[in-house]
Order: sequence, then structure tokens, then C-alpha cells
Amino acid sequence: MHLATIDIVVVVAYAIGIFLLAQYVSREKAGHEKDTSDYFLASKSLPWWAIGASLIAANISAEQIVGMSGSGYVIGLAIASYEWMAALTLLIVGKFFLPIFLRNGIYTMPQFLEQRFGRNIRTLMALFWLALYVFVNLTSIIWLGSIAVNRVAGVNQDVAIFALGAFALLYQLKGGLKAVALTDIVQVTLLVMGGLLVSGITLNEIGGEAGIVGGFSTLLQRLPEHFDMILSPDSPHYKELPGISVLIGGMWIANLSYWGFNQYIIQRALAAKNIQEAQKGVVFAAYLKLLMPLIVVVPGIAAVILAPGLEKPDQAYPTMLSYLPAGILGLVFSALVAAIIASTASKINSIATIFTLDLYAKFKRAPGVPVPEGDIADAAASTKDPAQAKRERELVLVGRIAAAVSVVIAVLVARPLLGKSDQAFQFIQEFTGFFTPGIVVMFMLGLFWKRATEGGAIAAAVASVVLSWLGKVAVPDLPFMDRMGLVFLASLALAVVVSLLTPHRADKNIIVTRDVSYATTPSFNIASLGVIVILVALYATYW
Repeated sequence: MHLATIDIVVVVAYAIGIFLLAQYVSREKAGHEKDTSDYFLASKSLPWWAIGASLIAANISAEQIVGMSGSGYVIGLAIASYEWMAALTLLIVGKFFLPIFLRNGIYTMPQFLEQRFGRNIRTLMALFWLALYVFVNLTSIIWLGSIAVNRVAGVNQDVAIFALGAFALLYQLKGGLKAVALTDIVQVTLLVMGGLLVSGITLNEIGGEAGIVGGFSTLLQRLPEHFDMILSPDSPHYKELPGISVLIGGMWIANLSYWGFNQYIIQRALAAKNIQEAQKGVVFAAYLKLLMPLIVVVPGIAAVILAPGLEKPDQAYPTMLSYLPAGILGLVFSALVAAIIASTASKINSIATIFTLDLYAKFKRAPGVPVPEGDIADAAASTKDPAQAKRERELVLVGRIAAAVSVVIAVLVARPLLGKSDQAFQFIQEFTGFFTPGIVVMFMLGLFWKRATEGGAIAAAVASVVLSWLGKVAVPDLPFMDRMGLVFLASLALAVVVSLLTPHRADKNIIVTRDVSYATTPSFNIASLGVIVILVALYATYW
């Protein structure tokens, strides 16, 4: 399959348009030089629509579109639990986590750990997240994106890997988070429109004269096993999605870690104008998550009928694009590229943020520059002496260099790491599952238990990796989601015991919670209730 001339024109127009838009929103007022607050936190001025759109744009990339369509091809609608349960998780993050983060001026997750536990854990987790983001997340986004580009446009996959990484880097290099977030409403609009077109056209192809509704009915009749949300133990895919554990077990650990304590996701909400805008943004994102399975899973299920016997499941979505007419294919391909670029740019910016603010700025202080410990971004807004201005320019430059280096590394290691993976989405979930239980333990205790100590938090992090590895070796047939749940409980117990046995130093905890209000506006409450009602209806229908 190759793009027609009209398709190429559409794709080029998109690329030029989104690049120019990113540069336009990155501009600064005359005489103002971009500082760390501007570059890494979009001047803490993001409105709710930018937050919600950017959360989804950062999340939905080739990893979801290509990867989850591949899992839909093999497993079915059950994989949609990652999307639908995420909607409920976002509501929890908005109501209980964001009030604490925003009240304390948090701008990175390692910074929160330092202010709550101490400096050592900040450095440890900053290094961990950098490695995870570069070698797993960023690499997988670029790799899966290159599969789609190769399959649809006929571009050599290695060329596609380089092109995607380079464009995403240049797209956000000047403006940082502001360039990413303020253009993501365009990216998400294109993503939703393009995804709905793919689902509609493939269902119409299956339905024939009966149309889209007939096509969906045909899928239900011919592939009933692909519409079981809760898999039974005799399912060949029970190990990936172990039945009721999806609703009450380990998936909660994965979701809380990803949506609540993941820098490149939560960074958008941390850049909000205020808590109300942040909460409206996460509700907007929650509704978009409810819609996502129609965009990323249904085409994969349709491919079972339209393209049986694919060599690799991850080829399902690109193959479905062959049913699109010229012009429409260019639009949908642009939507796919938009998702890849937006997510890649978001990851690049967060890598630069963590490296610059949590590592470089902590270990290389300019003499005489009064930057309070852990408050670099705030200091940038309030301290305008020449020494501080120079320091700010240095940090922004370091951030840009870190962004460029991260892309080079990801491009070079993409094929060696993921070239032989059949279901990259499932690979990513299982790999990160080694770490997520410990991350959730340290943050949940840090947020809601004052007696937790740095020793307890570090013990949870170490135990998470060790116990996950031991569990995988000793009980290889145990579903990784169940393993995450059990490791979480064991790590939590260990963290509590170690915290009680180690000295509690109140001076290390400078996180303020006494005046944090968890009350939410009536509009947030009503919108949240709507999400819950829709979720109940979906699971009741496809249980």
C-alpha cells in the first residue's frame, strides 16, 4: 500500500501546519527570555481544554493505536479495560492527588519525593525514570510508529524511525511544554476524527448494505469471544487479562502509577492555571478515554474478518487503512502521525525536564545564585537578577540538549529492543509492571501517611523489582497483572514495617497537606458521575 498524490499533499500540509503552529504558540513577548517555568511548565498557565487534550495526545500514540489494535486482533474488546479503567483512574487523580501536588508547587515527580522523603530517593527515581522513558517508552513509540509509516506509506522503516524522532524533536525544541500542550487540541481532534473514520469504513466494509451498524452486528455474531470484557480462566489470553483481577486487582496499580505519578502525563496538570482548571482537564480526558476503544480496538477486531492470518498482530491497524479511499487515507495517516508526534514530543519534553531539574540543576549550582532547594521553576519567576537570568538560559539549553540526546538514543536502540516483539503493547505493560507496585507504594504513603520514611520508600522500590522478578521465575504461569497486585501488597507491608523501624524525621517532610481541600465543584462531581454510569453500562453489556 502506498499513498496517492492527494494523500501526500494532505500529510505534508499537516506537517507544515502543525510545525508552524507549534512555533507560533512558542513565541514570547518582546524582551522576555524563556525561563525554566516557561519551557518545562508552559508558564503554569494551561487551560482545561489544553490539559485534557494534551493528556490524551501524550497517552494515545502508536503504542495504543497500533499496539492495542494488535491486541484487539488477538484478544478482543477485553484489552479496552486499559482505556475504560483509566477514565475512572483520572477522576481519582483529579480529586485526591492533584490538590496536594498543586498546593505544594510540584513540577516533577522526583521533586515531590525529595520534599516528602529526602534527596537520595529523588536522584534514584530520576535516574530510573530517565532510563524507563528513553529505553522503553520513547523507543516503543518511535518503533510502533515506524511500523505504521512503513505499512501505509511504503517508507523504509529505519528511515521512518529517524524521521519521526527528528520531527518530534524539532517540533517542540523551541517552545517546550507550551508548544506541545497548546497544539495538542489540534492533534487530538485529528486523532479522533481519523480514528472514527477508520472504524466506520471498516465496519461498513464488513456490513455491506447493512452499513456500519450491520458491520458491528456481524462482528458480534461471528466473533462473540472477542467481545468478552472479563476473560474466563480457560481463555488462552487469561494470562494477559486475568478475569475479575482487571477490575479489582493489578490493573489499578498500573493505572495509578501511569496517570497519577508518571511525569510525562501528570506534567500537563501541574502546569494548570489552578486546581479547578486541572480538574476540568482530567474530566475532559476521562471522557475521551471512554471513546478510545472505538478508535483503537474495534479496527483490530474488524481485521480478524477483513485480514485473517496476519503475520504479526501489530500489522492489523495499518492493514485496515488499505480500505480507505485516496484523500481520506492521507487524513487518517496524518491523524496517526499526529498521535505519534504528539506523544513522542511529550515524552521528549519530560525527559528533558527530569534530567535538567532533578539531576543537572541539583548537582551543578552556579555560585551566588539564590535558587531555593527544589524550587527552581518558582525562583525563575521571582528572581530576575543577571546571575539568575544566566542560570535560566543555561537550564533551558541543557533541557534542549537532553531532549536531542534522548531522541538519538531511542532511534539507535529501537530495532534491537523491539524488533522481535509480536505484541509491543503487552510487552511494555509487563516490563513496567516490575516497577509500578513500588512506585505506587512510595507515592501513596508519601501522600497520605505522615509516618512513612525514606527507608520505607526505598525498600518498597527495591522489593518491587526483586519480588516481581522472583515471581516471574518461580511462578511463570501467574498472570503479570495478578503478580503486580501481590507484589504491591508485599511491598506495601515491607514499606510500613521499615518506616516504623526507622527514625521518623519530620524535618525531611516539607509537603504541606493540612490546608489541602479535596472538595470539588458541582460540575466536576456531575461529570464524574456520568463517567461512572457509562462504565457500569459498558461492563454490564459486554461482561
